[in-house]
Amino acid sequence: LSAGLLRQATYTTTRLGIYSVLLERFGGADGSPPPFLAKAAMGMTAGAAGAFVGTPAEVALIRMTADGRLPPGERRGYHNVFDALVRMAREEGVFTLWRGCIPTMARAVVVNAAQLASYSQSKQFLLDSGHFRDDILCHFCASMISGLVTTAASMPVDIVKTRIQNMRTIDGKPEYRNGLDVLLKVVRYEGFFSLWKGFTPYYARLGPHTVLTFIFLEQMNKWYQRLFLSA
Repeated sequence: LSAGLLRQATYTTTRLGIYSVLLERFGGADGSPPPFLAKAAMGMTAGAAGAFVGTPAEVALIRMTADGRLPPGERRGYHNVFDALVRMAREEGVFTLWRGCIPTMARAVVVNAAQLASYSQSKQFLLDSGHFRDDILCHFCASMISGLVTTAASMPVDIVKTRIQNMRTIDGKPEYRNGLDVLLKVVRYEGFFSLWKGFTPYYARLGPHTVLTFIFLEQMNKWYQRLFLSA
């Protein structure tokens, strides 16, 4: 839990903050949103920056989650996320905190291009339809669409990221060479559609998470504009 909270406090705040700033800066002078491809590029940029900042907490989270499945003699036994970060830096080197940074950033690029751009586009489509107002119902529907798109796009790169961060060293050699090696081995030994294995529970987790994220974000933006920008 401590690692999950730290990850959200670093990765999510960074990506949403950068995306909001870019969306506002590159929007039209009349307040019109930028085109979809521009939104996707902004999502990629925000996701890559957020992933880099959040990778240490992500590595700690992956290790702490997997610890209970290891044999007793191989368990790391981290007490909390700060104990994990300190011990990883001391025992394995500071750069271990950014192990798997490249696939993590690649995942974030895909996830945020899909999630942030599809949410903005879905919200714009719903508002333009004339059946929705800019309220929580609109945000909820746009978030559920965004969660579905994000799940389909992110599961393969999520598998790569998780397996690299949790890989073992066998006979002095790492289990995987790079992200492409992970994908090839998964497809070869487990089948192509195993890249989307667990789609339903993944969406069951990501859907509500996306809904809550954007509903809170929209409400906080409204309060920020009301209390600070209009003052």
